[in-house]
Amino acid sequence: MLTDAGRYYLAHGTYPAPKSPARALPIPRLPKVTASSSSPGVPQQPRKTYTDQLLEELEAAGGRVLKSGPDADAWWSRAASASRSGRIPKTKELHWQRLREGVEITLVDIPAWRLAVLEPVAVPARLTRPHAVVQAMQKAKQPLGLTRPVQQRALRIVHALLTAVERNGHTCAAGTVGATTPPHRRLPAHPHFTIKAQGQTVEFQVLQEKDRSEHIATDKELAEAKKSSWIRIPRYDYTPSERLRIALSGGQWHHGSQWVDSAERPLEEQLAEMVHEIGLRGEAAERKRLAEVEEARQRRLRWEAAMAEARDKYFEDYRVRQLESQETAWRRAKRLTEYLEAARAHVATLPPGPERANAEEWMEWATGHVARVHPMVQQFRLPNIPEPHADDLKPFLQGWSPYGAY
Repeated sequence: MLTDAGRYYLAHGTYPAPKSPARALPIPRLPKVTASSSSPGVPQQPRKTYTDQLLEELEAAGGRVLKSGPDADAWWSRAASASRSGRIPKTKELHWQRLREGVEITLVDIPAWRLAVLEPVAVPARLTRPHAVVQAMQKAKQPLGLTRPVQQRALRIVHALLTAVERNGHTCAAGTVGATTPPHRRLPAHPHFTIKAQGQTVEFQVLQEKDRSEHIATDKELAEAKKSSWIRIPRYDYTPSERLRIALSGGQWHHGSQWVDSAERPLEEQLAEMVHEIGLRGEAAERKRLAEVEEARQRRLRWEAAMAEARDKYFEDYRVRQLESQETAWRRAKRLTEYLEAARAHVATLPPGPERANAEEWMEWATGHVARVHPMVQQFRLPNIPEPHADDLKPFLQGWSPYGAY
């Protein structure tokens, strides 16, 4: 039933003021009615994010888009956000870089070696039958240049690594097994051991990390520094820790070139990556070797083709020169023939006697000579071309050497 207050609200949009101001009742507010942006019963579409937009554009463009214009810089952070979103397929990764035209964003396949499932490498608790390289290390006065507390653990790690790589068909050799790290260098001058994978030699150093602490100057150091201005008191002290580091050198690296102990991931858990790295470096070296062999073969084929073409050009040039020589001889013979005709006419005017006899004798020889050298009285045929020497082919080789494919 509609009350008086309700009728008043419909007419004025508010409720009437209460008659007693001492007991004012709160005025209720009705919800504000707004017009719907969509038709009733139609579900709302979620707003498309920048990540969705970027992935759609990459798919439509074949994996590469170039963002230019005023908002190009904004796509740098948007690409980074998309990379962290978890929306990128597991077998692909997002790359982005700044170019002169804008920001280039590409979606590329992750290399297969990064997706490989690695088999863990077990490290023995004790060395009962150590590897031959480890035996050589044990005979050193200070194995690997390490302090005594970490020597046995380091030898067990090296044993596990060498045993695992030999199962994969690689070979191992000992290096300078007792070398210590010189104070002025980060790595020792010579490797502690080497592993050869498919012709690629990888050098290894097992190093001991150092802890740094603030140096507390002694009274003697303070006195010497006060007395001599060139004396510098060190800021830090370095002491050997129980953390180890294994450094690799040689070949093309994939996972990395150094593996370091950490509380979250000790070296024992990183040996599988090292074994994989050695195999990858060997495979890369073999691919490089095969590529160099193929490049040498292709270069040899190009050289042989250049030599064959140079010989053809030499033969053609020789024939052209012979033809031009014949044309020159023909013009000379033609001039001589015209001269002899004029000379005969002159000799015919001479009176009989010795002078005319000598002239006729000379004219007889000259006429025979012109007949002998005139190209028109010779047999026309291809000239016999002599076998070319290296210097004969140089003008036609376009930079190639006539002595080999270089």
